[in-house]
Amino acid sequence: MGGPFFTRIRAVPLDERGGIPTDEELYDRFLAHRRESDLKSLLERHRESLTLFLYGYVRSMEDAEELMLDAFAQVACGRSVFSGKSSFKTWLFSVGRNLALMRLRKRRLTFSTLEEITDETAEPPELALLSAERNRQLYLAMEGLKEEYRRVLLLLYFEDMTHEEAARVMGKSLKQIYHLTERGKSALRTNLERMGFEI
Repeated sequence: MGGPFFTRIRAVPLDERGGIPTDEELYDRFLAHRRESDLKSLLERHRESLTLFLYGYVRSMEDAEELMLDAFAQVACGRSVFSGKSSFKTWLFSVGRNLALMRLRKRRLTFSTLEEITDETAEPPELALLSAERNRQLYLAMEGLKEEYRRVLLLLYFEDMTHEEAARVMGKSLKQIYHLTERGKSALRTNLERMGFEI
């Protein structure tokens, strides 16, 4: 994933007050004036984290990148409507999640039973997104968790979402999110201990 698509660009358009605009302000400005630079700023802020999140569903970096672009296309075309009841990021991740689930349903209906050949010894490509060694080790430990545990922990601790935001993104109740979080942390602790970390 070292291609030009994931190259970080530092330039962020300033708002009228000279500060860095929020996601919601950028999106409102994009809708009002159709300024491509506002949508590009949102893409730069969220493309890596959204792609990593979607990878957890589709298990293919190519598909995750395509779904991330599809999510932004829906946002740009207005096919998905931002109500303002949540943060822009929570809504964007929900749009992406819905697209990933639709892709998985289609895949179940259309793909044959032949399995793709993969190199089990190769490091997963999403690890390239995680520069800090601590996060890399955590992410490796998370790979052994159940899908739902991994997703909730990723949203809460890598994406800094609240429990309420994670519930909206995952389509779960708040009680279910707290339950998944506790079980996920317990399973993660066990995995880290197996890797030689003292907890």
